Amino acid sequence: MNDLTVTAHQHADRTVITVAGEMDLASCHALEEVTLTIPLDGKTLHVEMSGVSFMDSTGLNLLLKLRRRLMAEGGRLLVTGLRQQPAGVLRVTEADTLLTPDAAHA
Repeated sequence: MNDLTVTAHQHADRTVITVAGEMDLASCHALEEVTLTIPLDGKTLHVEMSGVSFMDSTGLNLLLKLRRRLMAEGGRLLVTGLRQQPAGVLRVTEADTLLTPDAAHA
């Protein structure tokens, strides 16, 4: 099992969360806990995932829940650095149209 490492840095206009490891049922609670403690206040939440080698439906669900929360608060979610497998999950479910940089500018 590959643990999930989550680091957060707050800036005036955005918060950047860097994630590394596997985003799955056993590990997503770490990312969820971090996101629940961060005041988003209509800012952009940038989730940098270049260190994520695997993501299952739990990870996808968490990203979609974050997106809904941010939209309700007047912010936006930006997911970048996707490796092949996590990008494939987003592509197959068509969530890439909601979570990737091109979607953020649409």
